[in-house]
Amino acid sequence: MRSPQFRPLRFGVTRVTLKDGVQGTHYLKADQELNAYPDRLTDRLQHWAIHRPQQTIFARRVKLADGSLGDWRHVTYAEAWNTARNIAQGLINRGLSADRPVVILSENSLEHALLALGCMVAGVPFVPTSPPYSLVSQDYDKLKHVLRTVTPGMVFASDARYAKAIVATVSNDIEIVMYEGGVEGKQVTRFEDLCNTTSSSQVDAAIADTGPDSIVKFLFTSGSTKMPKAVINTQRLWCANQQQMAQSMPVLTESPLVLVDWLPWNHTFGGNHNFGMVVFHGGTMYIDDGKPTPALMHETLRNLREIAPTVYFNVPTGFEAIAQAMKTDDLLRKTLLSRVQMFFYAGAALAQPIWDSLYESQEREIGQRIVMTTGLGMTESGPFGIFVTNPNVRAGDLGVPTPGLELKLVDMGGKTEVRYRGPNVTPGYWRNDEETKGAFDDEGFFCTGDAVKWIDETDVHLGLKFDGRIAEDFKLATGTFVSVGPLRGKIIAAGAPYIQDVVLTGINLKEVGAMVFPTAAVRALSGMAADAPLADVLASAPVLAQFQKVIDELAKTATGSAARIARMCLLSEPPTIDKGEITDKGSINQRAVLSHRADTVAALHEDRLHFILKPNPSF
Repeated sequence: MRSPQFRPLRFGVTRVTLKDGVQGTHYLKADQELNAYPDRLTDRLQHWAIHRPQQTIFARRVKLADGSLGDWRHVTYAEAWNTARNIAQGLINRGLSADRPVVILSENSLEHALLALGCMVAGVPFVPTSPPYSLVSQDYDKLKHVLRTVTPGMVFASDARYAKAIVATVSNDIEIVMYEGGVEGKQVTRFEDLCNTTSSSQVDAAIADTGPDSIVKFLFTSGSTKMPKAVINTQRLWCANQQQMAQSMPVLTESPLVLVDWLPWNHTFGGNHNFGMVVFHGGTMYIDDGKPTPALMHETLRNLREIAPTVYFNVPTGFEAIAQAMKTDDLLRKTLLSRVQMFFYAGAALAQPIWDSLYESQEREIGQRIVMTTGLGMTESGPFGIFVTNPNVRAGDLGVPTPGLELKLVDMGGKTEVRYRGPNVTPGYWRNDEETKGAFDDEGFFCTGDAVKWIDETDVHLGLKFDGRIAEDFKLATGTFVSVGPLRGKIIAAGAPYIQDVVLTGINLKEVGAMVFPTAAVRALSGMAADAPLADVLASAPVLAQFQKVIDELAKTATGSAARIARMCLLSEPPTIDKGEITDKGSINQRAVLSHRADTVAALHEDRLHFILKPNPSF
């Protein structure tokens, strides 16, 4: 039988060097050296403004009076450069600096993009902040923490939706800038006025004063049991990482780059990886107001029917929805697959049924498969760090280090932690010397907490695969270690498409349990009315029968107590941002869920829940 053919995709790093250190320690790096990169990302913006002045850098659909979205509004490179210079002058006039940066509360938008570019030109750090900290949170604790940590001189919000949060958290000595709307009882500067500031030679001087060590932004981690930390992002970190990406993913340089992207800019994936990629390569980003949720996915699909990206980035839930839609949506298949050269996912495991469905649609439409790639990175690494090396990617594969990044592989009592050292690694956390000191080892490697294994121990050039988070792993009462990452991925794959995520339980207990966050697909499975309470849906016979099959199938292949799910419950209460259980990108925080749902964990293991699924005793 003929092997499936992939649309041609060149990989930049295929050879690595492995060196032994002290006992239990090894060092891994790409054979390819890191090429030169600019001192600041602003240089690339200016370059494209000169050479591609009329090309679109960002586009977003216009919001109409009835709340719907209309045609695209485009911002060219020339417009972006000139507006950024004007904004920069306004920031210089106000004396803003790293000690008094600009906090951006709002979601992705043209105004957000222009303000960020203006900050870059002025050399004033900006702080993209998770919108749910303002719009979803009830106590605003994380937003207050952000403001206390960075002490802003200016806060930007797109509209009056943010007014309540601003009143509760922003002191009167901080200037508020808004695109539209206002805040009762507070003076507001119009964003338009900031854009209309006339730039002067002070802007050119500010550009000249910035360099590789200049702080360009603070990105906050998602936070777990502690408050989020402000990761320092320098120009060196951002520019080096973009050059690393270009060398690991040559596809970025081989044709004009077009992205259709929803990933939030307060996260490193959307805000550094993708936003920076567009500026670095002179590409175009269509800002997608959709999101991989039942309420907003239709907008993403609409955009992908109209705009054909050259590469496409998303999280697994997004690809799952796209895979399902492509089965019957001819226009979506035709447009999306017309020129995309690479798919890339991150943030969680991608279940095998999703891969299979995507491949089936691709072979049906274009007679080839699109390479689905992934890797490993984090806010502290820019984020790009490790990337796959061939088209035959399997779930959990990570690949090899990008040029210029050295990996240190350290034995941690049976697990291997991967650590990073390179120009794309943060110098530390803003105003948090204690956390900074604890994050690096005695050789200056950043301790990631991620565990890895070799894809093939006989061929190091294939690279590494994910082996979970060391901090998430735990012991049963028997002393047996439970490797959370791989087991979690196995459960999600076995339960597709009905499992959104899962949190494993059983710390210091006799058995492993699983608390499941279901997907919206369980509603159709139940056969109940669309507005039926989720708790009733999860208690329905068809849903319980489906999950009984899942736990039985898992039991058949379990190799021991640490791999056997002995009990399972379905959670009707979704994870919350306020409690740090989930980020606005959709990543589950295992430790936070276990902490805040300790009563449910105890009830699951003490047989006190109304519905507890257990494997058939014969398995």
